Order: sequence, then C-alpha cells, then structure tokens
Amino acid sequence: MANGGGVPDERTGKVIQLYATPETPSREQVRRRHPSQQAVARPGGARPGGDVASRRRTGADGRSGSDGAPERATKAGESRRPTAAEIASGAVTPISEDVALHGEIAEAGSRGGGILGGLRGAVAGSLTSTASFVRERLTGEYEIDDFGFDEHFADNIVLPTLRVLFDKWFHVEVTGAENLPLERGALLVANHAGTLPLDALMTTVAVHDHHPRNRHLRILAADLAFESPFVSEIARSTGATLACVPDAERLLESGELTAVWPEGYKGLGKPYRDRYKLQRYGRGGFVTTALRTGVPIIPVSIVGSEEIYPKIGDLKPLARLLGFPYFPVTPTFPLLGPLGVIPLPSRWHIHFGQPIETARFDDQAADDPMVVFDLTDEVREDIQQTLYRMLSRRDRVWF
Repeated sequence: MANGGGVPDERTGKVIQLYATPETPSREQVRRRHPSQQAVARPGGARPGGDVASRRRTGADGRSGSDGAPERATKAGESRRPTAAEIASGAVTPISEDVALHGEIAEAGSRGGGILGGLRGAVAGSLTSTASFVRERLTGEYEIDDFGFDEHFADNIVLPTLRVLFDKWFHVEVTGAENLPLERGALLVANHAGTLPLDALMTTVAVHDHHPRNRHLRILAADLAFESPFVSEIARSTGATLACVPDAERLLESGELTAVWPEGYKGLGKPYRDRYKLQRYGRGGFVTTALRTGVPIIPVSIVGSEEIYPKIGDLKPLARLLGFPYFPVTPTFPLLGPLGVIPLPSRWHIHFGQPIETARFDDQAADDPMVVFDLTDEVREDIQQTLYRMLSRRDRVWF
C-alpha cells in the first residue's frame, strides 16, 4: 500500500496512517480519557463462571475512541510500518484504539465507489482491527462467558468480516430495529432459507450494528453446527449455542437477545420453487420457552436469502453418505466447483416486527397445548404476511 500504509483523506489532503508510533497516546492515556472503556484482564481470557450476560460496551456506537496522533515519518514523506513483534510487545500501539479513525480510514478507502471501493475500505479498517486484536489476545484482555461466547473475537474478527457481505455484497436494508428491546431479553423468530445459513449471520450483523447499544445476538443453532470441529469452535465463539430448552432459557433469563429459526433444515434446504413459503414450525418449542421466561417474541422477516443459492436439485445418496440433511444442486454448484460456493449478490431486507408480548399469559400457559399452538400460529402468520408485503414492494432482486 502506498504512503507507508496510509490512506489519503480527500477533505484535508493529509495521509491517514494505519499505525502510530509511541508518540500516539498510550493505552492507559486513552482509558483515562474514556474510563467506561476499561477492560478487565483475566488469565487466559476466561471469566470465572456464573454471569452469562456478556460484558456491555458504552457509548453511542459501543466502541472506544481517542485523539490519535499521526505517525512519525522515518524519512521525508515516508512512514515505517511496525513489525508484528513491535505490536505484540507494545512498543508500537495500533491506531485501532481509535475507532473514530477506523471510520475515516474505511470512508477514505471506499470513496472509489462500488464494491471494489467498499472492499478497499473494509480491508483498510480490518488491518488496524487485526493488529489490535493480536496485541490484546497476547495480553489476555478479553473474556469468554459460560457458553463460550468470545465478544472480543466477535467484535474484531467475525463482525468486520461479515460486514463486507452485509454492506457491499447483499446491500442489506434493515427496518424495525426500534422494536428490539434496549435492555431486556427477547426471542427473535425468523424465516429460514438459502441452502447455507447466511441469513443467521446477516441477522447477527443487523442486530449489532442497528441496535442503539450494539447488542449481540445469541443464535440457537442446530446440532450439525456443533458436530464439525472447526465450525463448532467458531459458532461457540460468536455466541451460538445448541437449540435446546435449557440453554435457551438461561440466555433469555439473563437478558440476552436470542434468535431461533423454527423451520430448521426444512426451510433452509427447500427448493427454489417454494421460496418465501414458510415450512412447518414443529411443536412450537420456542413459544413454550418464551412463555416460561416471560420475554417478548419478535417476528423477523428476511427477504433476499432465497436467491443466494437457488436450490434446483438434491443429491440425496451423497447427502446420506456425508451425513448432511441434503446435498444441494444449484446453477453454480457443483458445476463450478469451489466458485459455486460464492453466493449470488441478491439484495436483502431484514425487518424486525412488533413484539408479541407473552406477559399477558398466566404461569400455566406454557403447559397448555392450545395456547402454545395459537401463539405459534400467530408468529408464523405474522412473518408470512410480512414477507408477502415486503416482496410486493421489492423493486429489484439483484443489485
């Protein structure tokens, strides 16, 4: 990258550097200016159990900030990129401490317009986040909750990566975020589609980035997500847990925003010809959980996920051999091999509906099959009708 890793700012003509030398205010100086952003260092990053709720960040966007100084040049007009050893030892402090500067870097890098401009800005911002992430991991300044959720990992690695898809590939529009509670727990119930569960990942970004307090979404995932070693570790670290009643109740009672996709594999793997037609919801276990914990149910309607991998066939013998619920055939997969895994760039719209309160029911409602059935049907009908309205107003499928 030109200018010693910097990005030109078109407003001032100055070069915004990705790193700062020791002239930049130290971490302690930054924290003295922003005491609410102090983190508690724990050996190995572990939290000593008991508190399931994740550590909350304060501020308008849930991030910290500082007045970072420009990098000192080693030569006239040049600056030196610090080595990994310098970053790890603390001799050089990444300007990723200053998230306000991250925004300027990303904005400057994306002024070229289009997907490529957005990708440049995303990469520039990710470089600074990654440097800070490595340093903080080495010093143990992160926490892991009882479910394995690593907020530090999610904020610095997972969410920045998903935002490239969210903002620059799918151009996700989000409405109804004001229906998400500020503090209390809630059960988000969404339609499921797209062959691969990218809708769950995009909903995670939508909740975090559009909630006024940048709350994290805790996903209730299927067994298969935790049977694959690599996928299991990533899922746990990003806040997902097994879709079972005990885990769901603990999360909701702890005040977490928790999400479930009741259609499961029936919705995720349905043929393209059945797009946007909700599948059966099963026995309404999610309603029982919401009734027992007294949290509201928020219907979530997602348009756009159906088109990313249009499923036109299913190789069932191969699926049984591999232990998958289905093995999809799409217009690009397996015909194009690994390239066929790239999702098609459909335009997305995620809408958070009006909360359906469960507090109006008595303590015995969770054990009444008719109450559970009626409430399950109410949630399903709300999502289906909202999908129809969103589709009728959709101006285009692709960007």
